Amino acid sequence: MDKYKKNISFTLITVIIGFMLAIQFRTVKEPVVRDTRDTWQLREDLIKENELQLKLIREVRSNEEKISKYETELKQSKEQVLRDTLGELKAEAGLTDVNGNGIILIIEPIYEELLLGTAVSTVSPDLLKRLVNELNMYGAMQISIDNQRIINTTVIRDINGETKIDGHSLNGFPIEIKVIAENAKSADKLFKRMQVSKSADEFFVDNLRVKVVKPDEMIEIPAYQNTIRIRDMKPMDSEKGGNS
Repeated sequence: MDKYKKNISFTLITVIIGFMLAIQFRTVKEPVVRDTRDTWQLREDLIKENELQLKLIREVRSNEEKISKYETELKQSKEQVLRDTLGELKAEAGLTDVNGNGIILIIEPIYEELLLGTAVSTVSPDLLKRLVNELNMYGAMQISIDNQRIINTTVIRDINGETKIDGHSLNGFPIEIKVIAENAKSADKLFKRMQVSKSADEFFVDNLRVKVVKPDEMIEIPAYQNTIRIRDMKPMDSEKGGNS
């Protein structure tokens, strides 16, 4: 009986000791597993954060480059607009060379009058003005007379018996008048109309004839060479302009 009790006591003590050892072993092992897992997780998170930071830095640099590029393009576009506008204004004012489809008028003395010994020294400024007005009425876009560009402020007048265009003397023949039309079709219409021109017929009174020629090639007209003088115009007061 005593032996049996001893066996039971020994068994219980063994179970208790084994249970305590199992609990202690588990308590020791669990923190090691948890710490190892947390360390790797932290390292992975740190790597991800670094990658995200690098990505953000690249995006910031890319956006800064784009902004700089846009600002440069905007500045250049504004300058280009100003240059284009200035070019258009110069073209409208006749300050640039032009070329296009058109016709050529040649004013020359009548050959028969030369045989009779009748001298023709100059062409009437009034006849030239009428001819220019008729050309404009029939769709002329640009005109030059004796290689002198005709613009809105051009003056054709007689000075001491000599016809001058903005100071340029017309003292020799033949006199060539170049005319540029809007396009080839307009140039063809202009050619046909000038062949039956009334103003051209009036040159016969002064022993002159006007020959109309339609060249196959483009016509070139030079830019206006003289200084354009503007009258009745003054700078605007900046204060008044700002308040308006």
